[in-house]
Amino acid sequence: MSFRPPGPARPAGRPALALARWPRLVLPVIAAVIGFIVLIAIVAGIWTDWLWFSAVHYASVFGTTYGTRWAMFFVAGLFMVLVTGANAVLAYRLRPIYRPVPGAGAGGQGADSYRLAIDPHRRLLLGLLLAVIGVISGITASGAWRTWLLFANQVSFGVRDPQFHLDLSFFVFTYPFIRLVLSYLFAAVLISLVLAVLVHYLYGGLRMQGRRPRVTVATQAHLFVLFGIFVLLKAVAYWFDRYGIDFSQRGAVTTGASYTDVNAVLPAKTVLAVIAILCALLFFAGAARRSAMLPAVGFGLLVLSAILIGGLYPAIIQQFVVKPNELAKETPYIQREIDSTRQAYGISAATVKVRQYPAVATTSSSSLASEVSGLQGMRLLDPDIVSPTFQQLEQVKSYYQFPGQLAMDRYQLPGAALPRDTVIAVRGMGGPPPGQGNWINTHLVYTHGFGVVAATANTVQANGNPSFVESEIPPTGVLKLQQPRVYFGQQQNTYAIVGGPAGGHQQELDYPSNGGQVNTTYRGGGGVDVGSPLNRLLYAIKFRELNILLSGAINSDSKILYDRQPLARVAKVAPFLTLDGESYPVVANGQIYWVVDGYTTTDLYPYSQRTGLAQATSTSDAPGGSVAGQQVGQVNYIRNSVKAVVNAYTGAVTLYAWDPQDPILRTWMNAFPGIIKPKQDIPGYLMPHLRYPPDLFEVQRQVLAQYHVLSAQSFYGGQNFWAVPNQSGSPAQLSQPPYYQTMTMPGAQTEFSLTSSLVQRGRQNMAAYLAVDSNPRSPDYGTIRVLQLPQDTAILGPQQVQSTFESDPNISSQLSLYRQNGSKVIEGDLITLPVAGGLIYEEPFYIQAAGAQGSTFAGSYPVLKRIAVSFDGNIGFGPTLQTALSQVIPGFGGTGSNTGTGPSTGSTGQGKVSAAVRNYLAQAESDYAQAEAALKHGDLGSYQKYIAKMKTALDQAQQAATPHS
Repeated sequence: MSFRPPGPARPAGRPALALARWPRLVLPVIAAVIGFIVLIAIVAGIWTDWLWFSAVHYASVFGTTYGTRWAMFFVAGLFMVLVTGANAVLAYRLRPIYRPVPGAGAGGQGADSYRLAIDPHRRLLLGLLLAVIGVISGITASGAWRTWLLFANQVSFGVRDPQFHLDLSFFVFTYPFIRLVLSYLFAAVLISLVLAVLVHYLYGGLRMQGRRPRVTVATQAHLFVLFGIFVLLKAVAYWFDRYGIDFSQRGAVTTGASYTDVNAVLPAKTVLAVIAILCALLFFAGAARRSAMLPAVGFGLLVLSAILIGGLYPAIIQQFVVKPNELAKETPYIQREIDSTRQAYGISAATVKVRQYPAVATTSSSSLASEVSGLQGMRLLDPDIVSPTFQQLEQVKSYYQFPGQLAMDRYQLPGAALPRDTVIAVRGMGGPPPGQGNWINTHLVYTHGFGVVAATANTVQANGNPSFVESEIPPTGVLKLQQPRVYFGQQQNTYAIVGGPAGGHQQELDYPSNGGQVNTTYRGGGGVDVGSPLNRLLYAIKFRELNILLSGAINSDSKILYDRQPLARVAKVAPFLTLDGESYPVVANGQIYWVVDGYTTTDLYPYSQRTGLAQATSTSDAPGGSVAGQQVGQVNYIRNSVKAVVNAYTGAVTLYAWDPQDPILRTWMNAFPGIIKPKQDIPGYLMPHLRYPPDLFEVQRQVLAQYHVLSAQSFYGGQNFWAVPNQSGSPAQLSQPPYYQTMTMPGAQTEFSLTSSLVQRGRQNMAAYLAVDSNPRSPDYGTIRVLQLPQDTAILGPQQVQSTFESDPNISSQLSLYRQNGSKVIEGDLITLPVAGGLIYEEPFYIQAAGAQGSTFAGSYPVLKRIAVSFDGNIGFGPTLQTALSQVIPGFGGTGSNTGTGPSTGSTGQGKVSAAVRNYLAQAESDYAQAEAALKHGDLGSYQKYIAKMKTALDQAQQAATPHS
């Protein structure tokens, strides 16, 4: 008889029941709300992506990439769900009709308790598990969309690998897709095995009886078939592993099949594939004959053969056959690697011209002086240093910003016979002034930069400031800029909402004027319409900003501009390219354009050495690597296949096929038809400003440092390997970047070039000098000319020359004087040029006002004051390039300032001036320049301080020049 509590106690239980049900009711609601929010965010992201791609006229890229991703997501996910789900259901249906008595056998009681808890919800739990498996599989598969597109649209390389004599397209396009398919097949079988074992265990098909498992006949057959399929897949993997030896890194061969790979690993993989097929048949036979003996034999045979044939045999060959005779055995394979690597990186004999160079002046004094006279156009302005100078002299307002590193280009200036090297920078928008950074100002008012600033690279003003050829707001100069507004640029890293009607709520700041400011309204045609309530809602969700939805300053004519940085725009419309880390501005046809170099790469080029792009492009200009922000690891093939152009006003992106013969580019053009225009469509006004990309050159020079050695025997010894020199003064010992400059290589025409020095590996002595023709109109564009220096002579390299400058008594005394008088000395790039059989080094020295412990004053900036030159063991140092050259070149005349590097403080022709007088005059000149800068920025206190210092320096100079009794 059951006991029932008295009546009054029943209401007391109702709150407890309600509390128990409360989480069961609320949690699904919370989960549904969270799911709805996530779904809305995903939909808003996809929808706004479609709107963006449509606005830039690359909707086909959106369709192809998203379509391929979703297709691969559903195919892979559905495949995994069907295979694993079918095996789970099959295992359930194969469960024994009569299960063992609960608790019988070790582990039986635990399995029964699990089964009792799971069985009522088995369909729900299996559905949730399969959904997770499907989603994870689909997501990983969608990330491999490039692999599928390359496989499906591949073209022939027209080149065969040296081992299997297959077209390289098999290794670059087909091989990775086969590996991808095999990985999913393996995953499907393994997950099916795990699920099958769990189901059989829960429902009694698999039990532990003592230390031995007890398996029903149906369970045994099911598991043996799965194991057999796995081993059969392993046989297929062994077979395709044979082709993987073309990427081996065994022995003396850095990348590619070695002697051991060809003579041991290759036959071993073939034998293992046959053995694996036999073992798979033994598993199937075991399933059919209901015997575990045959599968056990097959499993043991597979493991033993993998150890002996796959591991031990190649190790024995490597240790006892190859190592005692490594050079003789590996020579033909090293030669394969040399030839393939040079071809893959575009440094074959067709593009690299090597010339022996003495590096010692071989001409007479008169001829030498005549030849050196052409060097008065050497680069003086350092684009890595003068950004603060541009900022102080041409910023105009604090909300404008220049990049930290300026760009090099060339322009045809009035009166010049040839285009002049030019340092150029865009005056970008850095954001509202301090304290004014509200949402309206940030996104609706301060929307764009304005104009460019450009200065000749080989001249400066008399006071050491740049010689500007384009400056001021509105722009004045010789570049004929008609549309100076910069809505898309390096500094534009936030979204902007523009395009409202003139006179309406929205007024964008155009540029400052004496009367306040001039306003404008964007009419460039770029951006996405945000006039409709739906689009405003979508972008409010995307940017998590309610003001986009509520602001009255946004109307039916408004557009939203985002992804405004050139690299970001090009990366979005061409996701198959690796981009050069430097986008540079070009003024042409009255507009500002950004040029971005795009590369096609792979790490699956047979026998080619792999190189890390981040490491190869790591220099003092880009410590983390120029492409470090992109998802690029190692590559062993690279081509500058695409030139991308972004209009700074409209944001229009245009892709041009720069290397239309590249097989990888042709494959991508098959996958994305119509988005890349032919090379001949490049406008004539843009062509003169295209150039050889620095990241490609940095990779090539690193590879060429080893692979200039053409003989396998010499390569094996490695005695003649080179290295990229470290940048002088770099605290982290970073590599010296290459330099753009117009120069003349021996036996070639004067051209705009990208140059670099190489030193001997392990030493700082000069080993070679490289220059690549960077003029796209030249028939030799892309030709790398190598001046190989004598190996039996110690020739000073860049760091050693830098040391001689610092240790020279004249130079060190003048620099010490600058440093002692509250100034900071900044060393410019050390430029190297071949001339008259020798090498001439030139380095500018900049002076900047500094305070305690080297801290710079507000408003101070680097000013070019001195130039050091080294040639044939002689050192010159002076305020002008002519002055410095006259000290190292016998018979070279002129100490004037026709290069514009400032008034001469050296010999005047009326007698010699002492070094002390020159030092005091140089200090007075520096103080005067700093005083001018302070006055321009309204800093009267600093102006008076520098004027006082200048007078003191002049008095000291007068005293030093007065003869003593």
